[in-house]
Amino acid sequence: MIEPELLAGLRSAGLIASSAPRVTPLNGGVSSDILLVEDHSRRFVVKRALAKLKVRDDWYADIGRNRVEQDFLAYAARAVPESVPGLLYADRNAGWFAMEYCGEGWRNWKSELTAGRFEAATARLAGETLGRLHFASWNEPAVRERFDTLVNFRALRIEPYLVTTADRVAAVRGELLAEADRLAVTRLALVHGDYSPKNLLVAPNRLLVLDAEVAWFGDPAFDVAFLVNHLLLKALLRAERPQPCLALVAEAWTAYSAAVGAHAGAELERRVVRLALCLMLARVHGKSPVEYLTTDEQRRCVTDFVAHHLPAPPSNLDVLVQAWSERVGSHRPR
Repeated sequence: MIEPELLAGLRSAGLIASSAPRVTPLNGGVSSDILLVEDHSRRFVVKRALAKLKVRDDWYADIGRNRVEQDFLAYAARAVPESVPGLLYADRNAGWFAMEYCGEGWRNWKSELTAGRFEAATARLAGETLGRLHFASWNEPAVRERFDTLVNFRALRIEPYLVTTADRVAAVRGELLAEADRLAVTRLALVHGDYSPKNLLVAPNRLLVLDAEVAWFGDPAFDVAFLVNHLLLKALLRAERPQPCLALVAEAWTAYSAAVGAHAGAELERRVVRLALCLMLARVHGKSPVEYLTTDEQRRCVTDFVAHHLPAPPSNLDVLVQAWSERVGSHRPR
């Protein structure tokens, strides 16, 4: 059932004409309500931010982040137009916006990975799209000003991921807090903030990027690390044969590096490695743990690996992936 206030807003915006449109909740993570609205022949999606996120821990955030996502979609429509849904209606004070419904035929990349379908072309497209977004915004003053959203990013990423994990894993508390401090002052490009397979829809030769309410002008290494972290963790689900999943890391990084051009380099890659380790640990001990690592043994595998490597991180992604492959191999079913 749709709330009368939202219904009135949709009607006022000219998005619906009938008195009782069909409304279907869609899967959409923990931070927003996402609704498919059907009114006669028209279909579109409404996204509304929640003040309290749907996780076990108490986690509150300003619903003004809905405006951040509106701004991201407007910007990305110029930088990577084929890779974001069209914005149909945006009201910066309403707490919701409407975007196009892209129809059937799209597959969620997280679902594909979980099912054991590891397509190199998808990883390359994910890396290339992210690289194009970062390249377009790199050191752009207008984008820096528009996405001066550190307060939002701190509430949704730095505090619940890095600081909370530092409070819970004493062995690497110093490293996590130092990374949190560094991240907060690094400002280079527009960061999506949730560049995860769950927010990437794929179709033949196309990729659609969703859920950008954490967008922030900061360290682009965060987005790359966020993606890499998920590929590493999902390889643990395939401990008997992790290589097809782990191979996607190199595919994504190579495509990203080509798209971001001269901005790629050893220092950026070192930051990606360090952040990937931090995020692996955060997805076990932070406020938003991944739901698919269900055993104590899996969680201990991640914790021990990060505790060992974070004080002196591997020199590049290839070394990180090789070390993780060896670690995962020790957890193969006997």
